[in-house]
Amino acid sequence: MARSTNAVALLAAGSVLLAGCSITGDLSWFGDDSGPPEVEEKFPYTKEGRIFQDTKQDARMRFSITGLERTSDYTVMYYEVEYLDDIRGGNRNLSMANTLVDPITGRVYREYVDPEGLKYGSVSPGPKGLYPVFDGVTNEYRRYFPPIPEEVEQVTFVGSGLGAMTGIPIQDVEAEQPDPENPNGRDHLTPSDPPPAGENLTFENRRPDDDAVADQGEVESFVDSEIASTTRDGDKETIALHSDVMFEFDKSDLTDEAEGVVRQAAKSLANNVDPDEPEITVIGHTDGIGADDYNDKLSMRRAETVRELLREEIGGGYTYKVEGRGKREPVAREGGPDDEQARARNRRVEFSYKVDRSTDPTEEEADDGGLGVAERSVGWPAPFTDDNGSAAATVEKDGVRLDVYPLRRDGAYVIGTVELTNTTREPVTPDMGGTEALQAGGPEKFSKGTLGGFQLLDPDSGLVRYVAQMNFGDDKYSGFAEDVHELQPGKPYELVAVFPAPPVNVEELTLRAGPFGEIPEIPIEQR
Repeated sequence: MARSTNAVALLAAGSVLLAGCSITGDLSWFGDDSGPPEVEEKFPYTKEGRIFQDTKQDARMRFSITGLERTSDYTVMYYEVEYLDDIRGGNRNLSMANTLVDPITGRVYREYVDPEGLKYGSVSPGPKGLYPVFDGVTNEYRRYFPPIPEEVEQVTFVGSGLGAMTGIPIQDVEAEQPDPENPNGRDHLTPSDPPPAGENLTFENRRPDDDAVADQGEVESFVDSEIASTTRDGDKETIALHSDVMFEFDKSDLTDEAEGVVRQAAKSLANNVDPDEPEITVIGHTDGIGADDYNDKLSMRRAETVRELLREEIGGGYTYKVEGRGKREPVAREGGPDDEQARARNRRVEFSYKVDRSTDPTEEEADDGGLGVAERSVGWPAPFTDDNGSAAATVEKDGVRLDVYPLRRDGAYVIGTVELTNTTREPVTPDMGGTEALQAGGPEKFSKGTLGGFQLLDPDSGLVRYVAQMNFGDDKYSGFAEDVHELQPGKPYELVAVFPAPPVNVEELTLRAGPFGEIPEIPIEQR
């Protein structure tokens, strides 16, 4: 394909959606019994900003969601893209993949693709899946997702590379919009042949067929405390009690302190276990020291001890399973400089159960030292805004300025928005820390990606919230955060990272921002 300063070929931007009901207007209802406000449709929903391209030509882009329709077969997203800066040649957007996530239940959906990985919807008329793009010309696209449950009324969009777009309503229709009558994308593949002024580029449409597949999964979140950690994977919750406060070395009898911890955990179990599936699995784990057979038996004895105390505390109205998994499932890597902390984290007893997801969002949460936090801090999703407001804090390191904006509640999560600006005269790829910024003995699974070193700390409770992960099964994970690439001189880039939400009465948190250090008093917007 010919190259020009006036025309380029680009792959359509990737994107992530968070599904759920949402809110608009006055937020005084939050936490009362009135439920979410009435859904309003105000299409298009538009944001502008700079995006990472694989060619380093990081142009400003205007991205507009013009419709989101739910039929009996699909969820169809319509959107428009316009590049506001001059870019050349073939470029690919490096933002997150297109994904739909319900922020209340944590369900995850991705686009339908064919066996070759090509997306259904707007068909590329160019080579290698690229689309013709002209400066100042709007391209119209549509994409297909699995049908979102009918009770979901609005979604949040993240992943165009422009941060979060919350509060996008879903429109229930009998049939999707007609295909473009005269798609003109194929007629404008050369730089010398732009469309007439004021004319959008449109493309042929391909609906999903029998070969179409779409990844589906759950958002998995992780909250940590000194005595326990809580992992939420969709409707499955796992409370891990750190064994160093549970048992003496090489023993399976609970300490006095441990009995109190287990009884505390029992209250969380009783509140959260799905009454239709009241099965609780108690799982014992050891660190990596010792023989497999010995560790398996020790972990089983410890799990049995905890099960008996649970049964004593909450009764026999549950089905109890006990497993001893020894050292086969570590959560932290042993053998490194923080080996002692890693082994301590791996020595644990877990309660795993299915969560009751039928209840409405609520602001209520017990002060339980971290037990159950990942699941119960659920509010209504956030309204749409194209304005992050004023930066709450600014830090600079090695020629990169980090502006941190207020956190925004969105269902069971908070959206952390930051802006990175290269203040030097040369391109810079910043060291964001990643797993190197992990707290001693911390879980590597929730520390991957360039923003994986970010956490939210509640200095009052000591609870730490890690960046959420999207779990698509078969060990296929995706970090719920935008990756950081090479920063061009003097240009700002907006990025988001999504964390499990704290209780509604928590008004500010400390951001652990990897190599930028701890940044205190980041406010949480209650809207």
